Amino acid sequence: MNIAIVGGRVIDPAHDVDATTSLFVRDGIIAGLGEAPSGFMPERTINADGLVVCPGLIDLRARLREPGCEHKGTVETETRAALAGGITQLCCPPDTNPAIDTAVAAQWLIDRARSLGGAHIRPIGALTRGLNATHLADMHALHKAGCVGVGNGLMPIKDTAVLRHALEYAAGLGLLVFLTPEDPWLSQAGVMHEGRMATRLGLAGIPESAETIEISRALMLIEETGVRAHFCGISSARSAALVAEAKRRGAMVTADTPIHQLYVTEDDVGIFDTNYRLRPPARTAADRDALRAALATGTIDAVCSDHQPHEADAKERPFSDAEPGIAGLETLLPLTLRLVELGIVPLTTALAAVTARPAALLGIPAGTLAVGRCADICLYDPRTEWTPTPASVHTRGCNSPFFGTTMRGQVAMTLHEGRIAYERPGPR
Repeated sequence: MNIAIVGGRVIDPAHDVDATTSLFVRDGIIAGLGEAPSGFMPERTINADGLVVCPGLIDLRARLREPGCEHKGTVETETRAALAGGITQLCCPPDTNPAIDTAVAAQWLIDRARSLGGAHIRPIGALTRGLNATHLADMHALHKAGCVGVGNGLMPIKDTAVLRHALEYAAGLGLLVFLTPEDPWLSQAGVMHEGRMATRLGLAGIPESAETIEISRALMLIEETGVRAHFCGISSARSAALVAEAKRRGAMVTADTPIHQLYVTEDDVGIFDTNYRLRPPARTAADRDALRAALATGTIDAVCSDHQPHEADAKERPFSDAEPGIAGLETLLPLTLRLVELGIVPLTTALAAVTARPAALLGIPAGTLAVGRCADICLYDPRTEWTPTPASVHTRGCNSPFFGTTMRGQVAMTLHEGRIAYERPGPR
């Protein structure tokens, strides 16, 4: 379909574009910016007056729950929720059940999302077979099947020799390795940040060192093997400082933080509010502020939803028994935009953190509105105020501390591969 998007504020951080202009889509490809290509006849014209037109968002970490936990979410429900949140591509960690440790498993996820018309899935293949942290997976086959990198999800590789061998193998193949910095011995008994609130509530804590020790161990091996590595979900000031120093030394490392880590702190746990049972845990206000600063300076390359949908029963338990995580696909964009309102980053930097920067570290041709690229486009209304609730969102997950909170900025339309994949009902 030929589509003309006219009169919107077009922002493409990858190419420093920020102008009120028009965008033209033909046969799933961006065919023109500003000026229609020769002979272009639109089949649909979209009036984007008052809207921001930006690349479709790229989410570096979203658990879809299928296969293995379909009562929490499915490829169909969660990739459609992604489109409603302006997300056109997302990375799925390997810790499904069964794990994404074969080419068949990776291809199944990609094909299933495509057949259902959802957002495009970029699987992360397993570093070890069955995530057993012992025997290496066939990383070459996983890469050929479409995996953007490899990792072990939330399953730690305790044996340093195995981790070193895995990084060497990945380096030889030129693969990006996704690392979750969590020391299992320091974190396994904890349920929130180890600090004054954990003491006050009588809950077992997860110390900051559970993260920083694992980052330090990994950095030694990363620099020794020369592998490209990405730290998933850093949550503390000291972690950000370790990443910044590694970058100054020339290590090929990147990092992200879940968008909620830029807002929530240990104090939000309040009286055992299980919506704040997170992994990694919400830490101190000083940590939150340091992460915000690290995003502004580029130490943190991207923010993600770290989407972990749960059914209501998973959170309606004592705090220590509740399952960790937030359903965050549809709040990723407005929470990112709130950083601009707070004066933490300019709008182009905020949007780059969910478009151009994730695309660059993944090495994929996405996250841009450049002519000739796939027409993955998000149109959002920066003025609209809305309140997400379990009934109003598309995800199957019922778990978010941001439900019931008024947000500014709502997706009006999402184009995926040139087709209108989501359109907000009702008048703008």
